[in-house]
Amino acid sequence: MVISEEINRNVVIKPITATATVSLHQDERGSRRFGQENRQNRRALRVINQNLVGARGYPCVVNKRGLKNEGCGIKLDSLRPPVTRSRAEEMCLEETKRLKPSAPTMNEFGDCIFLDEEEKAAVDHPIPMSLEEPDTSLGESDPIEEVEMEDMRVEEPILDIDSSDAKNSLAVVEYVEDLYAFYRKMESFSCAPADYITQQFDINEKMRAILIDWLIEVHDKFDLMNEMLFLTVNLIDRFLSKQAVARKKLQLVGLVAMLLACKYEEVSVPFISDLVLISDKAYTKKDILEMEKTMLNTLQFNVSFPTPYPFLARFLKAAQSDKKLEITASFLIELALVEYEMLQFPPSLLAAAAVYTAQCTLHGFRQWNSTCEFHSRYSEDQLMECSRKMVTFHERAASGKLTGVHRKYCSSKFGYIAKCEPAHFLQKP
Repeated sequence: MVISEEINRNVVIKPITATATVSLHQDERGSRRFGQENRQNRRALRVINQNLVGARGYPCVVNKRGLKNEGCGIKLDSLRPPVTRSRAEEMCLEETKRLKPSAPTMNEFGDCIFLDEEEKAAVDHPIPMSLEEPDTSLGESDPIEEVEMEDMRVEEPILDIDSSDAKNSLAVVEYVEDLYAFYRKMESFSCAPADYITQQFDINEKMRAILIDWLIEVHDKFDLMNEMLFLTVNLIDRFLSKQAVARKKLQLVGLVAMLLACKYEEVSVPFISDLVLISDKAYTKKDILEMEKTMLNTLQFNVSFPTPYPFLARFLKAAQSDKKLEITASFLIELALVEYEMLQFPPSLLAAAAVYTAQCTLHGFRQWNSTCEFHSRYSEDQLMECSRKMVTFHERAASGKLTGVHRKYCSSKFGYIAKCEPAHFLQKP
């Protein structure tokens, strides 16, 4: 398209010049000379052919002065149509003239014209003006493209963990979200104050730890349900936060809490005579029944409170856990049950931290995907403090006097999971 436009432009300009030259010769000689005319026609055709073959895509040659034909005395500029340029082109040419000296050259008619250095390069290599401008758009667009790529990155999808239980009526998929929303609302009422032990005059943190460590061993020997163990610890802490107990009655409180938890969670309840035997006959049947009435009245028969166990089951499901991960999480959260300082964390956070720490322990790196975060409502940063404490408990589980949890999970029944290496890297900031 550029070549055809230039051809049309040159066809208009060049033949006019040739015809004017022929008419001048007719006036001077008085007769028409065919040889002279043929020479002029050949010259005109030569000019046209030259323009056809080497046509310029852009009129880059600038005439510093008017071109004259010495033979005829007529200005050729008056016969050529004016070349129109945009304001930007004129400013470019003026700046080029000011910075660089012009170099003389000859036109096709033998006249001397001046070409700037840049204009000569444009004659030799025709380049459109749009391409002559420096291209800075690429460098400026790089940061924008990076931002767009960051904004467009695909987030990890949240899995529907209840789709597999759609046909299981016991899973109550239709109400499971409402149930856990209610658990979260009620867990603040189920927690005992983190400083209640200061109100006790005869017992301390170590005594509580000894009692719960012993109850974990009893729970394992009787092969009771996990739900019962967590409810037992919850009943003990809530009762001790409201009732002062003598040191010699502390084990009785633990036995009665386990009895109430079994009545609430288990199908078959242990006999009271069995409880008397495991206490080495330190208490009678009457003592157990009297403490049962005292505990229920103190707690106002409020037994149905959420413990860490339902949250633990839900978060393990969100983590797509296997049997090994379930055992590891149970081991870590039972270690936390023994420690009084863990009462500062709500049950849901305790369960989420146990799952997160178990994943880190087994896999050797930090792992907490979007599905776990969505269902637990806890980010990795929120779990870090509790998780580091669990790693500390894991490191010292085999040492000291309270090793009931470690012995329990060192058996083949639990896959010797207590012997696995703790997640030491979580201790690093």
